[in-house]
Amino acid sequence: MATQISKTECGPCWLVISVKAYLEAVINCLHECLSLCRLYSCAVELKSSCCKQTPGNAEVYAPRLVAEGKSQQSSNFNLERLLPSAGWVTRAWRPSEAELLSTSGLDAVVFMRIFIFSARVFTFAVIVGVFILLPINYMGKQLSLDISDLPNKSLEAFTISNVDDGSNRLWIHFSAVYLFTAVVCYLLYFEYDYISSKRVSCFYSSKPHPHQFTILVRSIPASSGRSYSGTVESFFSEYYPTTYLSHWVVRRASKLQGLIKNSDKLYRRLMYLKSANHDRQRFKRDGFMGLFGPRVDLLDHYGKKLEDIEDNVRAEQSSTLGKEVGAAFVSFRTRFAAAAAIHMQQGVNPTQWVSEPAPDPEDVYWPFFSASFLKRWISNLVVVVACILLTLLFLIPVLVVQGLTHLEQLEIWFPFLKGLLRITFVSQVITGYLPSLVLQLFLYLVPHIMIILSSVQGYIAMSRIEKSACIKVLWFTIWNIFFANVLSGSALYRVEVFLEPKKIPAVLAVAVPGQATFFIAYVVTTGWTSTSSELCRLTTLVFNFVKRNICRKFDYEFEVPSLPYYSEIPRILLFGLLGTIYFFLAPLILPFLLVYYCLGYLIYRNQLLNVYEPKYETGGKLWPIVHDSMIFSLILMHVIAIGIFGLKKLPLASSLIVPLPILTLVFNSYCRRRFLPMFKSYSVESLIKKDRQEQNDPALANFHDTLATAYQDPALLHVGYSGNTASINAPLLSTAEVDA
Repeated sequence: MATQISKTECGPCWLVISVKAYLEAVINCLHECLSLCRLYSCAVELKSSCCKQTPGNAEVYAPRLVAEGKSQQSSNFNLERLLPSAGWVTRAWRPSEAELLSTSGLDAVVFMRIFIFSARVFTFAVIVGVFILLPINYMGKQLSLDISDLPNKSLEAFTISNVDDGSNRLWIHFSAVYLFTAVVCYLLYFEYDYISSKRVSCFYSSKPHPHQFTILVRSIPASSGRSYSGTVESFFSEYYPTTYLSHWVVRRASKLQGLIKNSDKLYRRLMYLKSANHDRQRFKRDGFMGLFGPRVDLLDHYGKKLEDIEDNVRAEQSSTLGKEVGAAFVSFRTRFAAAAAIHMQQGVNPTQWVSEPAPDPEDVYWPFFSASFLKRWISNLVVVVACILLTLLFLIPVLVVQGLTHLEQLEIWFPFLKGLLRITFVSQVITGYLPSLVLQLFLYLVPHIMIILSSVQGYIAMSRIEKSACIKVLWFTIWNIFFANVLSGSALYRVEVFLEPKKIPAVLAVAVPGQATFFIAYVVTTGWTSTSSELCRLTTLVFNFVKRNICRKFDYEFEVPSLPYYSEIPRILLFGLLGTIYFFLAPLILPFLLVYYCLGYLIYRNQLLNVYEPKYETGGKLWPIVHDSMIFSLILMHVIAIGIFGLKKLPLASSLIVPLPILTLVFNSYCRRRFLPMFKSYSVESLIKKDRQEQNDPALANFHDTLATAYQDPALLHVGYSGNTASINAPLLSTAEVDA
């Protein structure tokens, strides 16, 4: 029978034993952290070795450098390639923020500022939580501690649950909540101010872009006997006679876009075969993965297929020119004129002549332009319903995961596994790692589903689609990872609780601390492994190997990827939510989070410099999502604190916490009024100042000339097919060149 030691009876002996046990418990709890560090080091070595071992892997670990012609990888074998190196850390750390801004844009800078902000927040949290709150929690008497079984009970000993009910030590937790809120709000204000000023300075230093002078007008009313183009010309010439410049009416070209895409692939393959002059690659079977079908000369085969597609493209282009859609890009002579047109109602009927900012031409999402105002409204409603249904359906894997964290439930469901589940190693794997891994497998599909749902809402730009998907993924993740896991693991999980707001703090106060073990494991298994896998790019490496060695596809289909902000930012913000909530409840999670943010900062700087290339630029519009998420995390922490201090029989502290969420919401309201308008549109002062700065620039006249066709559908640019093999923008070859 284990020996119980009374704190009150042993006096100094208890203090010595407890300090020793405290240190042993900390070491035991961080042992897993050190194991993951070793795993991470192995991942870095694997990445380095794989990257250097094969020249073709440069397309996996440095595709951006390959596309820019900066890759200095030799094709000769060298034993040095097999030796791991941490030189990438220095190369990722060295570039300044200004260099990162010039190469990857403001969105990349804002993305890295999330890591900087989070690292600052949780550095302060670690100092307070680990060195002040953890010892106080451990020295509590609320839980019955068995010194001999401390490693299995260490986490409970380090939570606020171990502090005695009504103890004056809880006032330290109360003060920590106030202090942490003040620090986070200060850092939020600083970052909001910094990024908004950076956004304005980038605008002043930018060159003229088509989207700055252009608006999109949709739901153009149809006129009998007049085309949409004539209607737009007449309307804007009448109401904007001095500032209207030109317009381009959108046309339905979905079928043509598919033909052009196929022609581009064939063109790349043909150019690769002509330039490489590899006879073994030239002759291949014309079937699935080159394994079936008759053996053909691919040079002649691709040439004939390209001729057939050329005929189809020309026929489709001829018919597409007459398929106008009730939407048009309208360009103005100045930025101020375009901004004024966006914010004014154009017609008497607000559902017609609907104007909105135009994206950059390369950012335009063409497929959904045929949607009317009514269709877009219905699509938004359908997407909302689909998101709710997806959230509810996802509760099924969440309940499965919660079953894995409670072995007694598994023994009831599967009695034949009782003997196996009682093995220490098996139980630790099932309750510690398996739930997070199962949840992560289900979550992998969510961002892709949200992208699909956002794309049918009528957004005209990929950047807006990904921003909308980012918000959907964030709230989906917060509900299904945090709330669903917390409440489904609580005996107080009842739907009617949400109908009685007064009970919510008490329910969360009971449920949230009980899931601390799961979320610590989730941070380690999901956070650390996701950053390590981002560096290793194991999936991309395997895909590249299959493509090159089995499918025999080479440089003609090489494409530089872009960073998926819509999936990465929600993950980062979820960890910020967990750290904020468990700051005073279970501070042991904080060191794991700080390590995650430090690793993420280095790894993603490396990826932005070597792997990812920006496909669009929003000017830092993703930061308000980060700000709102952090404010929500603080409010949720305050609500849980109210419940915790109430359960701990310290009603005065619970009452004094009530003003804190109110003050936080007041702070948020001030920030929204102070900074958010700068992220929605540029001020009149900035627009006119920029217009006056360029009004005497002779290049502006040439820029105005290009606006007439800047928003032409890329599928309509392939009207004439020349034999110029130097440009991949001419996807089809002339007959003479193919025959040659």
